Amino acid sequence: MSWTDERVELLKKLWSEGLSASRIAAELGGITRNAVIGKVHRLGLSGRAKSVSASAPRARKARSPALLRIGRGAIRGNTALAHAYELEEAEPELIDNIIPIGQRRTLLELSEQTCRWPVGDPGSGDFFFCGGNTLSPLPYCAYHARIAYQPAADRRRDRRPAR
Repeated sequence: MSWTDERVELLKKLWSEGLSASRIAAELGGITRNAVIGKVHRLGLSGRAKSVSASAPRARKARSPALLRIGRGAIRGNTALAHAYELEEAEPELIDNIIPIGQRRTLLELSEQTCRWPVGDPGSGDFFFCGGNTLSPLPYCAYHARIAYQPAADRRRDRRPAR
């Protein structure tokens, strides 16, 4: 279908009301979302009005217990931005991964055989790397390799929105 004056005016009206390009395409009929976006661009229309739901802040998804501090002062994984939370029903292997002081390494102490998993805030004095024995071609120990290299299916499942 072609862009008649009436269709262009309706497009402008719907765009200013904050409808999405897909919704406008459905309202106009016979055109695609991309056609709407292209016409909006050619007309030089400004950003559309925000709907009430779009302007409201979104609820944040809770962090996985695997990324948080565990128990009383024990550190596991990169906790630079994590808050101290009590872990209620964690997997035992998460709690058991407390890195011994003798195993911890600074950046200058790392080698091909030591785990390069960062722990803590790099700006603080108690930042360190895991320092455990690495798996052959990987830069991490067995524990941190399981965290770093997750199967693609698991990553996709975690990104699905909760309903």
